[in-house]
Amino acid sequence: MPKVAVYNVNGGQVGEIELAEAIFGVNPNTSVMHSAVVLQQASVRQGTHKTKGRSEVRGGGRKPWKQKGTGRARQGSIRSPQWKGGGIVFGPTPRSYGFKLPRKVRRLAIKSALSSKVIASDIIVLDQLSLAQPKTKEFQGILNNLKVGRKALIVTADFENNVALSARNIPGVKFVSATGINVLDVLVHDKLIITKDAVAKVEEVFA
Repeated sequence: MPKVAVYNVNGGQVGEIELAEAIFGVNPNTSVMHSAVVLQQASVRQGTHKTKGRSEVRGGGRKPWKQKGTGRARQGSIRSPQWKGGGIVFGPTPRSYGFKLPRKVRRLAIKSALSSKVIASDIIVLDQLSLAQPKTKEFQGILNNLKVGRKALIVTADFENNVALSARNIPGVKFVSATGINVLDVLVHDKLIITKDAVAKVEEVFA
């Protein structure tokens, strides 16, 4: 079982914790993680793009000139695709980009993402994390104590409103509760800062 240090908000080590092998100690599957990231990104695409085909463009009801005798190519409408202002051929239409992945694949993806953070020593476990009131400066001080100067994902067991409000104005820092942890957020952030309670909750959910 992987074992990592536990820190307090002052940056001091206060103990160690053993992480579940089945969740934090798997061999990362790059292909599965990629599929999960594509799924998340595709799901947030609006898919509202739209162009008009020749039947939807206004005008063009009258034949521009007679079929024969003009010396020019025959034309049936000034809204044909080859005309300026005409319809678009094979243009985009509204659609959903979402697709589904099997539950086992999604679970393997998040386990692989979490394990990759453990392997790279980019996970920081806190004994607890709570603030009496929203204070961005105070939260920035906690990050400085932990020597986190890059993008960081903060995870607590339950939604902490004061922590969320304190972290939202810091560039590169994102806060989620344990139930909202996902592959894209874990991979896109350089550091994963998670509380002991959140570790237990993650292990309970994905066991």
